[in-house]
Amino acid sequence: MGDTGLKMVPGFSWCGLNVGIKDSTLDLGVIFSEIPCHAAGVFTRNTMPGAPVLVGREHLMNGTLQAVIVNSKNANVATGQKGIDDSREICRMTGETLGISEKLVLPSSTGVIGRMLPMEKITKGLPRVKSALGSSPTHIEQFARAIMTTDTRPKWICRTVGKATIVGLAKGAGMIEPNMATMLSYFATDAKIPSETLSSILHRSVNRSFNRISIDSDTSTSDTVVVLANGKAGEVDLEKFEQVFCEMATYLAREIARDGEGATKLIELCVSKAETPKQALKIAKSVINSPLVKTAIYGADPNWGRFIMAIGKVFEYVVPIDKLRILFGRERNMWIDAHSLNQNTVPLAAISEYLKNSEIFIEIELGTGEYAEVVWGCDLTEGYIKENAYYTT
Repeated sequence: MGDTGLKMVPGFSWCGLNVGIKDSTLDLGVIFSEIPCHAAGVFTRNTMPGAPVLVGREHLMNGTLQAVIVNSKNANVATGQKGIDDSREICRMTGETLGISEKLVLPSSTGVIGRMLPMEKITKGLPRVKSALGSSPTHIEQFARAIMTTDTRPKWICRTVGKATIVGLAKGAGMIEPNMATMLSYFATDAKIPSETLSSILHRSVNRSFNRISIDSDTSTSDTVVVLANGKAGEVDLEKFEQVFCEMATYLAREIARDGEGATKLIELCVSKAETPKQALKIAKSVINSPLVKTAIYGADPNWGRFIMAIGKVFEYVVPIDKLRILFGRERNMWIDAHSLNQNTVPLAAISEYLKNSEIFIEIELGTGEYAEVVWGCDLTEGYIKENAYYTT
């Protein structure tokens, strides 16, 4: 991926503050552009979206934004009309502080579901935003840390396309199996790209990256991906921009999977030789979402049966077991299939040893076509249970 170090994006400023939502860590982040930006967003398809998602969709309808405000430690989900009113009030006060319309502010919240926002703390802290904003890498990092919940580290990447710079940040470690969005992720660029074009690029990139990851098979109520483009660098090669943007989104998606709650291993899974791309992706998702597959990989157990189960529960596609092959490692020299099982030549010890690595590559050949799709996930450990069994206490 090359250099992922943070760089300034001309015209943008950032900050991360603590307003005391839960503890003394950073819990409020803001991105601000000097001028209105062409913008695009993708949100969760969960049928119980958080109040910020509802307000954010509304504010993005005309394709223009100038600021993003995010609070962590509280998701503002299942909070009824009061939660929506609170999101609107946060946008109003942010707009007032920054001297812009509240309609140009996109809100996001992440954290515990079903609790009202501590509005007194948030509204008391909002007037500090303007003086806290800055454009240095330190300010960007503070924003990245302010949006974290159970993440063990901030996630960011920076690239250039021609004269334009793109910075991407993301948070997410649990409640992750995206469907048309993922966790929280924000991109800022000084490229000049119309909102409609930006939206098309974003949707295609999300479908090739964030929509391909799984930690626990749960689709969050708050998933949001937004890109803001202020145009200060002028026009860019759109094909090159999309290529780089998709690479950045893929990097962030992999880092989210790598940082899954309790995870010790990043899994890259390719389903190949499928009849259609849909079949390949459907089966890949079934396997990467399986708790039994995840726990087997955690324990370095080369359990062929769990893969067979996950493939077979995709009811609309029947895969001939005699054509199926599961390969471990990029060298493609370790595999399990019906023939090797019959001949008792499966290198179980070698596969088990390979599964002890912190980064695992597995390919499932269906043997029925020419299409392939890739997804990413992580193992399932005792750490995930400990993290979530006592999440709100």
